[in-house]
Amino acid sequence: MSRLFEKYKKEIIYEFQKEFSIKNKMAVPHLEKIVINIGVGDAIQNIKLLDTAKKELSLITGQWSAVGRAKKSISSFKLRKGHAIACYVTLRGERMYEFFDRLVNIVLPRVRDFRGVPPKSFDGRGNYTLGIKDQLVFPEIDYTKVERSRGMNITVVTSAKTDKEAYALLQKLGMPFGEAL
Repeated sequence: MSRLFEKYKKEIIYEFQKEFSIKNKMAVPHLEKIVINIGVGDAIQNIKLLDTAKKELSLITGQWSAVGRAKKSISSFKLRKGHAIACYVTLRGERMYEFFDRLVNIVLPRVRDFRGVPPKSFDGRGNYTLGIKDQLVFPEIDYTKVERSRGMNITVVTSAKTDKEAYALLQKLGMPFGEAL
């Protein structure tokens, strides 16, 4: 069992029940999944860029990535329906908790000029999306083998019904928010 999941089971559930006066511990919000997405728009001209992005994402998450394809054609971008333009991974279970633990304790402190993540990135339904500009903040990536810097979107999906509950859950799990919500 992951260190963070163990902390959630032993401490956070009971703190959350007291704070939000929830009687049943099964009604306490939890992490459902984490989706990591890397958009590779340059893959239209060179498909090998998508392969390197897939390898880097697999190194970061420990899980093979899927390919995202264009849903419709856009002539100004020379994009056709069905072209491979992104790669993504959906983490659940133990891998999800291990990735979240590494993200909060190792990766985010390595970001240059880090002053906390913005608390306004909730979607109104208890999900949080975070953007990282460079994949080099992950310790799994070898700096010498990187061809170009790529950003990624990390979406944390929770079972919380409101943003306030999701904010409290992520804060108790260790997410370093910048300013109060």
